[in-house]
Amino acid sequence: MPAGFTYIMGSNTGTLYIGVTSEFDIRIKQHKEGAFEGFSKKYGCTRLLYYEKYEDIRTAIAREKQLKGWRRKKKLDLIRTLNTGFKDLAEKLDWRLITRHERMDM
Repeated sequence: MPAGFTYIMGSNTGTLYIGVTSEFDIRIKQHKEGAFEGFSKKYGCTRLLYYEKYEDIRTAIAREKQLKGWRRKKKLDLIRTLNTGFKDLAEKLDWRLITRHERMDM
């Protein structure tokens, strides 16, 4: 099984989106570009606020389901454990968010 990531994206107005992926850099770039129709694009969830990495995607999926069941306050408290200023971690960590095509060229 591939590794997996559970993550929380946020909008400038405070809307939160919780997701899971095995291709973290690609998925975050897709959120930032609004590549897919749906909740995160509709509400402008383009800022990476929190993430967790797991060795097995199935564990990440279970964690995503758990977080989605939490109340908003508990989600915000979790974000604060990693990101007290609610900054965009993708920018703060200076990650290079690449496409699948770019990765294959590496």
